[in-house]
Amino acid sequence: MTLTRPGAHLHVHSAFSFLEGASLPRDLIRQAAAENITTVALTDTHRISGIVTFLNEAKQFGIRAIVGAEVEVEDLGRLVLLVPNTVGYSALVSLLSEAHLTSPRLNPRVSWDILERHGPGLVALTGDRRGILGQAWFKQQKAQMPVILERLAAIFGRSNLFIEMAANYLPGDGAFFHALTDLSAWKKIPTIATSAAHYAEKKDFGTFDLLTCIRLGQKIEEIDPSRHLNAENYIKPWSAMETALSRWPEALSNTLQLAERLETPNILNQRYAPHFALPSNVSAQEYLRTLVKKGAQWRYKDRLTKVWPRIEHELKIIEASGFTEYFLVVWDVTRFAREHRIRFAGRGSAADSVVAYCLGITEVDAFSRNLLFERFMSPERQEMPDIDIDFDARYRDQVIAYVHSRYGEEHVARVATYQTFRQRSALREVGKVLGFPIEELDRVAKSLPESSLSHILAHWNEIPELRQYPEHSKLQTLLQWAAKIEGLPRHIGTHLGGVVISDRPLSAISPREISQKGVQIIQFDKRDVETLGLLKLDLLGLRTFTAVDIATQTILHETPDFSYDAIPLHDVKTYEQLQQGEGIGVFQLESPAQRSLALRLQPDRWEDIVASLALIRPGPIKGNMVDPFIARRQGRESVTYLHPALEPILSKTYGVVLFQEQVIAIASTLAGFTPGEADALRRVMTHARSVEDMQELGQKFKEKAQQRGVSIEVADAVFQQIVGYASYGFNEAHAAAFAETAYRTAYLLRHYPTEYFMGLLNAEPLGYYPIDVLLVEARRRGIKIYPIDINQSDVGVTKVGERALRIGLGFVKHLGLKLANHIVSNRPKEGFHSPRQLLDLGLTVTQATITIHIGAWDSLNVPRNVLIEDLMLPQGLYLRARYTQSGSPPSLTTQNAWDYQYCGFGQHQQWMAPWREYLRRQGFLSTSDIRQMKTGRFARCVGLLIRPHRPPTRSGKTVVFFSLLDETGVLEARLSPQGYQQFGHLLFGPTTSVIMVGGRVENRGMDVRTITPWAYQDIPH
Repeated sequence: MTLTRPGAHLHVHSAFSFLEGASLPRDLIRQAAAENITTVALTDTHRISGIVTFLNEAKQFGIRAIVGAEVEVEDLGRLVLLVPNTVGYSALVSLLSEAHLTSPRLNPRVSWDILERHGPGLVALTGDRRGILGQAWFKQQKAQMPVILERLAAIFGRSNLFIEMAANYLPGDGAFFHALTDLSAWKKIPTIATSAAHYAEKKDFGTFDLLTCIRLGQKIEEIDPSRHLNAENYIKPWSAMETALSRWPEALSNTLQLAERLETPNILNQRYAPHFALPSNVSAQEYLRTLVKKGAQWRYKDRLTKVWPRIEHELKIIEASGFTEYFLVVWDVTRFAREHRIRFAGRGSAADSVVAYCLGITEVDAFSRNLLFERFMSPERQEMPDIDIDFDARYRDQVIAYVHSRYGEEHVARVATYQTFRQRSALREVGKVLGFPIEELDRVAKSLPESSLSHILAHWNEIPELRQYPEHSKLQTLLQWAAKIEGLPRHIGTHLGGVVISDRPLSAISPREISQKGVQIIQFDKRDVETLGLLKLDLLGLRTFTAVDIATQTILHETPDFSYDAIPLHDVKTYEQLQQGEGIGVFQLESPAQRSLALRLQPDRWEDIVASLALIRPGPIKGNMVDPFIARRQGRESVTYLHPALEPILSKTYGVVLFQEQVIAIASTLAGFTPGEADALRRVMTHARSVEDMQELGQKFKEKAQQRGVSIEVADAVFQQIVGYASYGFNEAHAAAFAETAYRTAYLLRHYPTEYFMGLLNAEPLGYYPIDVLLVEARRRGIKIYPIDINQSDVGVTKVGERALRIGLGFVKHLGLKLANHIVSNRPKEGFHSPRQLLDLGLTVTQATITIHIGAWDSLNVPRNVLIEDLMLPQGLYLRARYTQSGSPPSLTTQNAWDYQYCGFGQHQQWMAPWREYLRRQGFLSTSDIRQMKTGRFARCVGLLIRPHRPPTRSGKTVVFFSLLDETGVLEARLSPQGYQQFGHLLFGPTTSVIMVGGRVENRGMDVRTITPWAYQDIPH
């Protein structure tokens, strides 16, 4: 291909302009490279979120990358600001931050004052038709154009101000451009040529127009002047720019001259490590060593001499890498939490560190477990250390507030997330633009499998949920358009727990803005933050710790010497419970897959739980690691090692490479890699894709192994083994950290079920199952569940007896916690005697009526219809109740309907309970009956459908797993690929809730052969 003459595009929007750009930065750069464009400026609207990818891609293609942004100047129009050098970058960041923090959240504006403070040192372009001059021209305010230009010149200087001419072939361009050139000559301010690009290629215009309609809230057939008239806002070859602006060659030459002036700012891979306030005359290294030694004496006592060389090894790497103060900061955060009795636990690869263990950041003894520090940090590793800490979700914001106060508002902010168009959001947004009814969009969105739209389109005829829609239907057209925006960023959000702490004001590093949650965030996500050089803490909220704390505090009322942290780790009854598959409510062990694994594995020791958490992952399942592990664990298959040196590494996993740390240890032991080199090898193996890459890695491994006396045959076999498992391996330290909480919550479930279920219910939403399942499970364990009572319920669930709980007012959907608190706080000592009293507290008639429907007033022994009449009639309102006879209580089915409508669960009884005898007569068994049956027998059951899902399988075929709930418990079911083709549309339909299944009993679950929807009216009341 013959390349056109080199050119430059200095006004380019990416998809990070959020609905104003249709191409990702990488696509813009690749198109620019294809057209021999040598300089590109990324100028997204009010933000620079896309620059990290942009700079990296540009470097790869040898393109000069310029950072910039387009901003709205008050209400006058837009201005394009370019960064001429690294110093100018800080000016742009400060300008964008001030604009966002002083304007309405969704409508940032740059005032003249902000421009005057931060504009000097930047380069300004006057923009296209939406620009500050274009708006004056087309709004017939032409006299303002020279005034505006002079004001801009006073800020930026005439050498840094350019009059933009956008080559977009729009009506009126000729007269407008002539006016601009006249203004240029008069004010001696040069013109410049752009394409005001909003997408990479001309063919992307349709996607851009679709995004514009979404932004404007319009249908595709509507006409709006805000929509672009043609497909000219793309990365044009320079020859096309020359043709479009042939009458204004000076604009073209000025563009190339300016492009040569501008520099790519040096902002990536810096280091902004936070400073820790130290005691006087003490260095950071000395202070960290003092803390670690004190912690090591506490953790290891008489083993300190043995463990100290490992600690010294870690400290040297931490100090040499410059992360000493980072560890002090993390220690300080956990110290605050500990002093305020906020439950927390460090996890992830940080648990590979003995130093982190001694500092109290993690609870995993990396020394005793022989975990490798290099999985977390090493001299060869370029990435920042990443420490994740889970806190009791109720107090996580308190911890983050401490970080802000300790290190200063200018130095701390939350990390952003780029909320992208996912399958359903893309479908709904595009559907609105194309005029689909909302109800139809909801129905379609709920029925589609969880995969990309492009994958669905490619396998249309293989997906039973789509069988009702013929190929080439309107729906397929919708999916084709939705697929074009799937994956593009939609808006910016707040990371769940990511916090950055910098040694300098963030206003010099990243723009800040206020998120929808009302907190300050920077404009970069977690990956970009690391590339910039900002150190990130993940301070996460874990509702399981909320449940644990509530349960623990309740237990302490009756058992003052109880200690959650001192729970014995070898409790036989706890393991027996897990062996029976009784894990609902247990952290990380309650999913159907984990409970099924427990039935097969029969865990009876700590290491079994650690292994379980690593085994039930997509990688191990697809890699066929589960069956060999179980067979060897149970002695049905012999454990062999390819080389004697592998036995110490693989013995605890029975010869199966299960953990990432094992890959590192194998490479170190067998081939002489340093631990850091071995971890680098593991990461390359995980991400390498080409045969050439793998051959090169294999050659290096085998050569080094041979040098250490390993035969070529054994070296090759070992390499193939670790290649097969490297991408599937799980971080052992992370599994061990989670296993702590998993085991302890299993202990609480076994020995303190009433208190633990109280904690679980009050911490909702959490875990795998909804409240309805937890209530059934609690009842199954002999815990009495009392319904909501207006005079006896608290806000949350309370313990009201040895094995009894009462549901709180906060669980009523239409009240919420605030109103529930208000009711409880203002409840008379003698109790409420009429629903009308709730109106005096500010509740609406509807809200008060709901409390009657759910039975909250039943303890008054006044018929519900009388209460409703008392509430309604003085208001002149009338209610057509389902029950009209005076004093007649609602039927059980009606009561269930009210409970599920207004609470979302059966507070009086589970949905299926009223029909149990009828179902038995029809030959349907309960889930409890089926769980007791022998494998191979045929059974039928009716229940509520819970969480149908399609996990990845080794064969690649679709297998559906789901749960069936009735009043006796949960039955786990499996639907084969053939069954999915026949019945899949019933499981993923938008209205399916109660189903009838028939199938073979299999390991306390069911291999489903038939599915029939069971409508509410099919069951007699």
